[in-house]
Amino acid sequence: MNFHSRDLERVALFAATAIAATTLFTFAAAATPAQTFKVETLASGLEKPWGIEVLPDDRLIITEQPGRLRIIEVDGTVGDEIAGTPTVDARGQGGLLDIALDPKFSENRLLYLTFAEPGRNQTNGTTAIRARLSNDDRQLENVEVIFRQQPKVASTKHYGSRLVFDHDGFMFITTGERSDRPFRGQSQELGSLLGKVIRLKSDGTIPEDNPFPNASNARPEIWSYGHRNIQGAAIHPTSGQLWTIEHGPRGGDELNIPQAGKNYGWPVVSHGVNYDGSDVGIGKETAAGMVDPIHTWTPVIAPGGMAFYGNEQFPAWNGSLFIAGMRSKALVRLTLDGPNVISEERLLEGSHRFNDVTLGAGGVVYAVTDSEDGKVLKLIPVKPAG
Repeated sequence: MNFHSRDLERVALFAATAIAATTLFTFAAAATPAQTFKVETLASGLEKPWGIEVLPDDRLIITEQPGRLRIIEVDGTVGDEIAGTPTVDARGQGGLLDIALDPKFSENRLLYLTFAEPGRNQTNGTTAIRARLSNDDRQLENVEVIFRQQPKVASTKHYGSRLVFDHDGFMFITTGERSDRPFRGQSQELGSLLGKVIRLKSDGTIPEDNPFPNASNARPEIWSYGHRNIQGAAIHPTSGQLWTIEHGPRGGDELNIPQAGKNYGWPVVSHGVNYDGSDVGIGKETAAGMVDPIHTWTPVIAPGGMAFYGNEQFPAWNGSLFIAGMRSKALVRLTLDGPNVISEERLLEGSHRFNDVTLGAGGVVYAVTDSEDGKVLKLIPVKPAG
């Protein structure tokens, strides 16, 4: 493998972090002994599950890439397909992707889905809908599109598509730059929605305090830009800030804290190289006016979804960030001190490709495997003696 010398140095300094954020954090966690846990297969037989959420009654609701949405009962029984899901383009990395519950789901039963929406002449793009889950859990009602990535392009890769609500009820949607060289540069263009973090109100309208609300050359939906393919997003439990994780090319997966209006570099700079070994952009890791990631991985972990862990009963995990790893075939657990990554642990390494991770009642962790016989694994931590 023809890695540049800087790539080899990053392997040796695997945990090194370039700190770009200046926001103060009150949330901190010190390095702790490993947490004992047991693993159960809660459900199996799912076809390429992608996104998962925990319902208020502790059941799970999960997407399958071919276009299905299902509920998994507490005992692991997989329900029938929920009717009313949109038509998806399930080629390549596309299909029915993420799911998020409205912050007031218990009252309004609203949920949100992202998917690869087919267009003309084999084009497609990341689209988000809002819908109401019927009282009997059998169908989606009042389905409406609240976001469409523009332009649609002819690609089957890099949809981004993670959905997350912040503490103020604003919704973030991540989009990919669709990978291929003819259009990946649109990640840097404010008139395009490729390679961006999007910030919207829950009905799809645009918040007045977005960074580009009235610019003639910029889409007002944009929160940050210069991203490659963000497939993980979570809100920090105490700072309330959005954290994201995106795929690098050959090397250079990135953990970021996207700030309003900031440029995160792709494809001008990168901590990796192109798959053919050539330089990305200007061949540098950083450049003026572009924000450095707070942590990178070379070799890549190929990140999926992520979630902050907050349960004081299990101090070894409390305050950690869990990341679903596809290439790494592991759940990656980061110990944090503010925005600093101070240690990493890989759980279930070598067992599965993981697409998503979320937290349930009592401190359990649910992990979704990426396969034709997809599973939901349940990691149950064991309380320390005493």
